[in-house]
Amino acid sequence: MSMDEQLKRRLLGAPTESLLAEARARRDARGPARTTYSRKVFIPLTQLCADVCHYCTFAKAPRELAQPYLSPDQVLEIARQGKAMGCKEALFTLGDAPERRYPAAREALAALGFTRTVDYLEHVARLVLTETGLLPHINAGILTLEDHQRLRAVSASTGLMLESSSERLCERGGPHFGSPDKLPAVRIASLDAAGEARVATTSGILIGIGETEDERIDSLFALRDVHRRHGHLQEVIVQNFRAKGDTKMALAVEPTDEDLYRAIAWARIILDDEVSVQAPPNLNDDRLEALLDAGIDDWGGISPVTIDHVNPEAPWPQIEELAEVCARAGRPLVERLTVYPRFVHARAAWLDAKLRAPVLKLSDTEGLARDHDWCPGSAAHPPGSVRSPLGAPAIGPGGSLDRLLDRAASGVELAETEITALFAARGAHAEAVVRAADALRAEVRGDMVTYAVNRNINYTNICTYSCSFCAFSKTSTKAGTRDKPYVLSDEEVAERAVEAVANGATEVCLQGGIHPSYTGDTYLGILKAVKRAVPDLHVHAFSPLEVSSGAETLGMSVRDYLSMLKDAGLGSLPGTAAEILDDEVRAEICPDKVNTQEWLDVVRDAHEVGLPTTATIMFGHLDRPEHWARHLLAIRRLQLQTGGFTEFVPLPFVHMQSPVYLRGKARRGPTWRESVLMHAVSRIVLHGAIGSIQCSWVKLGVEGAAACLNAGCNDLGGVLMNESISRAAGAEHGQEVSVVELRAAAESAGRTLRQRTTLYKLIEPTTPACELA
Repeated sequence: MSMDEQLKRRLLGAPTESLLAEARARRDARGPARTTYSRKVFIPLTQLCADVCHYCTFAKAPRELAQPYLSPDQVLEIARQGKAMGCKEALFTLGDAPERRYPAAREALAALGFTRTVDYLEHVARLVLTETGLLPHINAGILTLEDHQRLRAVSASTGLMLESSSERLCERGGPHFGSPDKLPAVRIASLDAAGEARVATTSGILIGIGETEDERIDSLFALRDVHRRHGHLQEVIVQNFRAKGDTKMALAVEPTDEDLYRAIAWARIILDDEVSVQAPPNLNDDRLEALLDAGIDDWGGISPVTIDHVNPEAPWPQIEELAEVCARAGRPLVERLTVYPRFVHARAAWLDAKLRAPVLKLSDTEGLARDHDWCPGSAAHPPGSVRSPLGAPAIGPGGSLDRLLDRAASGVELAETEITALFAARGAHAEAVVRAADALRAEVRGDMVTYAVNRNINYTNICTYSCSFCAFSKTSTKAGTRDKPYVLSDEEVAERAVEAVANGATEVCLQGGIHPSYTGDTYLGILKAVKRAVPDLHVHAFSPLEVSSGAETLGMSVRDYLSMLKDAGLGSLPGTAAEILDDEVRAEICPDKVNTQEWLDVVRDAHEVGLPTTATIMFGHLDRPEHWARHLLAIRRLQLQTGGFTEFVPLPFVHMQSPVYLRGKARRGPTWRESVLMHAVSRIVLHGAIGSIQCSWVKLGVEGAAACLNAGCNDLGGVLMNESISRAAGAEHGQEVSVVELRAAAESAGRTLRQRTTLYKLIEPTTPACELA
């Protein structure tokens, strides 16, 4: 007896409760606790169909329709309505090749300028993609390899229900008699063609149309085998038959609840873990909790705009109601795209080049859907509130998350997978992470919020490096559009430092591009000019990249060069140029910059010669949570060895003028949830190592920074006076902020504001001029 036969016997004979428990365990072990759905608009391009399924009310004869096909204008109008309601998927559903059956279809296609329905579908899907940015998902019935290859250029995914692998259902008297496209071999061949064309695909089974339990399991085996041949199935739907009037099966008995639950459990147990299991909520609105208990992890597409044209008698559930059901089950409702995360991450293999930018524009770091229009640098108000940054219900997470947070609070180093799990938290679980971080902040730093009065002086924006994210550099075609190339003389830099002191500054931060003519002596000269002009001013200057470059030009070791800078009056180093401390990401965004180990080595040398540094992370572009985890662990481990980091500063990627975004190769920065969690998780992971977590008002806005004060942050950075790097990337939050604004931000979070030095010594306000009101 084959292994499949053994498994089938076990599944058929198992008690329902034990089946459901096994399916839930398999589902829960797949990854983060969540239930996904896609916010879609339903576009019934044509309801004509070559087939005559005995249970279908979607297919109509030409006499029953006002027109054979929706016009391009009608298609776009539906899509635009969907976009206005926050939809990201345009679901094209249509009958199988109606031109094979109806002269009216052939005539209508000819009038539109096409021969086949697939040709017209390609045209309108391209219109929707280019005009609205919605991602088309194609349900067009049987398609050939060539069809899939063509449609791949205008759609992110496709769908074809297997329904059943039973040929018996196609015989006379069966529900598929007279429908040649429902022959199992034909449908499996089309599913194979989708896999060969490298298209992310949805399939499924329809239960209760006359098949036996054996045949249901055989159908699931068939889908499993299709997936194992190509790796392209992203989800399998287990759909229960609903009898509809005016069909040949109007009086047929519908499957029982237990039939549905067992079929869902079988699907979860049989299918590979990477394939999701879905059940349509609108066909089961009175048993949603039971579907979750049976092992599903996805609800499919839900439309706030259009009806389910295939099941018009079954309205979509309200997304808010579905979210409540999922929250009660401890599996928060999370929006996804029509294409699943693993295909988004492997987009070079699974998405046509024309689809990659539109998908990234709608994607968050995990490859799920962005949950809000807010992005770093935008003047838009962030979601949530200052006192509740994520706006999620404040209920305890329990279980493994509680234990993980307790371990972190005790100072234990978390594993990379544990940190990644914290970043994946959603709903109440994410709120629990934020609360835990803020409790640690209160324990370590109390209710005081600190800031510095400083000035940023970027002495040149000319740079020989080719960092793909940088809009500040003006050396090459990667340059942004806001500023012209410039170089400040040593005298100009010194004058700006004098002006800063006159306005109450206790620090100047000096950084710039790697100018091709700069040497280590150049940086030394800038430093000496400032110290001659204002000897007592703290100079916070030169990134690890600048230090490394300067040392190399002089033929010196980094350690010796740092000692030279310290002797000349350097007080500390900014921990910039870190970006993401993972060489997989650095190879994409800054391939010629210092690598991870080189950055860490420069910083280690700085600490060991007595120069403290900050530490940063620039996140939300091409990176993923596992990269963030590695970065945080590298910082923590170095700090426990040297103790030289004064603060950790998350810097959300500002996308607007960034070359890598403009080329369609990066996301729109982190989402609000990701931004808040970065600050919270940093506090948790770095607990016992770095005491200060800073939030950047330049990236987040003052309102966003205030919210992060309740997510583990204790510092608002500096007033800056002429910040230019984020501005060059498109940030709208200005070049400086007043102390009045910072105080209001702190007070809105229920905290008090105090001025500090670069090295975190508390001081009285330096001068009324620093109010900058």
